[in-house]
Amino acid sequence: MKYCPKCKRLYNDNDEICSECKARISEITDDLTAVYLLSASGFELQRIKAAFEDSGIPCECSAKKHSYSADAVTGYDSAEYDILVPFSVYERAYDTCVGIGAIRLENEEILDEPVEYKEEFQQMSKKKRVTVKVISAFLFLLLVAAVIYGTDFITGIIKNLFI
Repeated sequence: MKYCPKCKRLYNDNDEICSECKARISEITDDLTAVYLLSASGFELQRIKAAFEDSGIPCECSAKKHSYSADAVTGYDSAEYDILVPFSVYERAYDTCVGIGAIRLENEEILDEPVEYKEEFQQMSKKKRVTVKVISAFLFLLLVAAVIYGTDFITGIIKNLFI
């Protein structure tokens, strides 16, 4: 596999010149060579870094030269970063990015409409429905009585403190 030493992008073995920066591409000799995976910014960058950390994939982020960030003014880093990973874990990193939706495959179908889930309820018999209503009403009255008696008990304790 070949890569561009300047912009770190991967190329097929038959390519000779980088399509991005027009530099000569060379052969990868070391599995620890950092190669370009994708560019991201803001929340997406943090999400990708967290996914890599969970998967044990080392990565480094380098800001693009032409990006400026108003982080000091807005509190939000709007600069775009190139995410570089070691060549030995490139495929695993790529699969992780596809899994979290950071990289979309060409043949991937994206659902624009939300999927509707229909809940099916069983109809209760009339006898069961009446029983549930009676028990619910009794429990509600019991709860109201407990609140009233509890309040009377606490106010009685507080009254006795001042007498």
